Amino acid sequence: MNTYLFFQKIRTYHNISEQAELAWKKLLRLKEYHKGDNILDIGQYPKKVSFVVHGLLSQNYIGDNGDVVIKYFFPEQRMAASLGAMLAKKPSVFYITALEDTRVLEYDFFEWKKLFDDFPDLALFYIAYNDLHWIIEKEPLEITYRTETAAKRYDDFLQKYPNLIKRLKKHHIASYLGITPTQLSRIFFANK
Repeated sequence: MNTYLFFQKIRTYHNISEQAELAWKKLLRLKEYHKGDNILDIGQYPKKVSFVVHGLLSQNYIGDNGDVVIKYFFPEQRMAASLGAMLAKKPSVFYITALEDTRVLEYDFFEWKKLFDDFPDLALFYIAYNDLHWIIEKEPLEITYRTETAAKRYDDFLQKYPNLIKRLKKHHIASYLGITPTQLSRIFFANK
């Protein structure tokens, strides 16, 4: 199992020691999921984090009207998990599914956190990762969804995920934007 790219990405958040890398490496497992497979189900008590080596995952929940709502996409070199549920030790309120055949490196979150005592650099990575993805990126996104037009949200989507547009179906993008595929078609043709 080649973990070079995994640890290269980890070090973009915080430079961890070789000893920390070796300890973390022992927890990593390579897993493959087929398109349509769930790596996490609603109601499941999550304990794994999945780093996308190749493929594409989405984090989804079921809206009040029964529609699937895509909350987030996880392309290559992103980590997918139900962190809130893991930290609260509660069942997940969303599911994570493979939108393509996907290969991930998985590790047990709770076993990994036990390494913090011996390797504080892992804790510093964890803080840096969460600061970026759970605060710096997430807060503006939440505001955008309450204040911006669908057309502006679509433009923001194109800026954030320029390489995903060809990999996704219209209904995936519409679900992420909180609009119907018909509304998305109107925005798309208005932008041409």
